[in-house]
Amino acid sequence: MINILYEDNHLLVVEKPCNMPTQQDESEDLDLLTCLKEDLKIRYNKSGNVYLGLVHRLDRPVGGIMVFAKTSKAASRLSDQIRTHQFQKTYRAIVNYNGLKKQDTWIDMLKKDHKTNTSKVTSIRDPQGKEAILSYSILDINQNLACVEISLKTGRSHQIRVQFSSRNHALWGDQRYNPSAKENQQIALWAYSIRFIHPTTKQQLEFKLNPPNQFPWNLF
Repeated sequence: MINILYEDNHLLVVEKPCNMPTQQDESEDLDLLTCLKEDLKIRYNKSGNVYLGLVHRLDRPVGGIMVFAKTSKAASRLSDQIRTHQFQKTYRAIVNYNGLKKQDTWIDMLKKDHKTNTSKVTSIRDPQGKEAILSYSILDINQNLACVEISLKTGRSHQIRVQFSSRNHALWGDQRYNPSAKENQQIALWAYSIRFIHPTTKQQLEFKLNPPNQFPWNLF
């Protein structure tokens, strides 16, 4: 059962479980979008296809807050907010400390390899590179781990994971970008908060959801 944080006629705000695809992929595992559509169909006794607009994504291993649009008009307006940077997402992550500055803003050019589904920092002269910007601040430090809060200015593929790992501050448990991660570890990256303007009432909405109370989050 998916944890629903907020729902009205236009929006659905939920907790995405870790390791569930946001939408159907080649694994054919049950995905969040399909699950939510089926839930709406049952709860409201709808016949035929249920509309639910996917306006942003989370990497499969990452959990936390996601917003879906229940109408095409809401989807269009939320997408416009993302494009104009009015849709603000904040993440929490646990990273290798290694003397990380207390706060900073990073600007890189990222290049995606679609064959391996990985990204890497590339040269500003690379025509395939796309600008990636984030700001972060350290919330706490425990031994050589730091709990950080991250504000994304752009939404590139694997952006947080790549920008931190490229500076020797890889995320705890990141199987793809942290060579020290163990096979059974769950990446310590969580979609903590989302703030946006309601597509019809124009009221500013903000939702927050703490990471799960389990290792390594409970070190902080």
